[in-house]
Amino acid sequence: MTLSAEEFRTHLELSAATARIALPEIALPDERHILLGRMRFHYLDWGTAGLPPVVFLHGGGLNAHTWDLVCAALRRDRRCLALDQRGHGESEWSPEMDYSTERHVGDLDAFVNALELERFVLVGMSLGGVNALAWAGKHSRRLAGLVVIDVGPEIRTEGVRKIAAFTSEATPLESVDHFIDRALAFNPRRNRELLRRSLLHNLRRMPDGRWMWKYDQRHRGKLDPDAYERRRQLLWSAVDTIECPTLVVRGAQSDVFHDDDAERLARRLPRGRWVRIEGAGHTVQGDNPADLLVALREFLGETGETTS
Repeated sequence: MTLSAEEFRTHLELSAATARIALPEIALPDERHILLGRMRFHYLDWGTAGLPPVVFLHGGGLNAHTWDLVCAALRRDRRCLALDQRGHGESEWSPEMDYSTERHVGDLDAFVNALELERFVLVGMSLGGVNALAWAGKHSRRLAGLVVIDVGPEIRTEGVRKIAAFTSEATPLESVDHFIDRALAFNPRRNRELLRRSLLHNLRRMPDGRWMWKYDQRHRGKLDPDAYERRRQLLWSAVDTIECPTLVVRGAQSDVFHDDDAERLARRLPRGRWVRIEGAGHTVQGDNPADLLVALREFLGETGETTS
């Protein structure tokens, strides 16, 4: 299920008012689909061709709409593109259940090539941050800048386990309210009414009337130590080759990514720095979008990219 255009506008207005973000206007993105290889992908295009592009990648179990408020606030200055990664949102599930970092990186490569993007800023959170780091390790010269939110080569296993337990719960529920209750128990920072509309972007109604997450849960909740170590090594090797300016963002209350992890990553990056966003846990863009926007705008100003 998705929101109607009027519900979407109302949601943006309420989200902006709650976060105390002044939007230049209430405009909705264009919904687009694209074939990348043998799979169909969905993305939201918030901007106008000719503006400097920014590509946003969501975290695991989320979707492109997690960036709605951020993109709505930036759309007059940037062409914001938010991709539903494979197995999420309105994009197709992998027939082979292949959700490896390498496969995600291949999807991202195909996406930016299909849209002929150059000198863009890449923003990724959690799963999206992993994929952004890995892609940038090979292609950072194509980037004006890179933003990695609450993730890095080093993360805290206990925090990851909590998220995995929440996102891998595959029991259909009788109502959206049941999902809201479960989500608020997991992250009490959220506004209940805003959460209701956000969840409607991420839930589907089954033939029996019950509700279930849209994203592919078949592989979630399975923490493979060997796969984690391979990913860790892949990301550290990528970090050393990233030449573009890079901002590492940490949610101050995150139990996945700590100050030490952010500092170590930023120090290792050739052109890296890091910032802590207060009042935010792992999902920084949802918990404190206003302060994230402050950090993003400052960083975008540093990239040297101007409106064409």
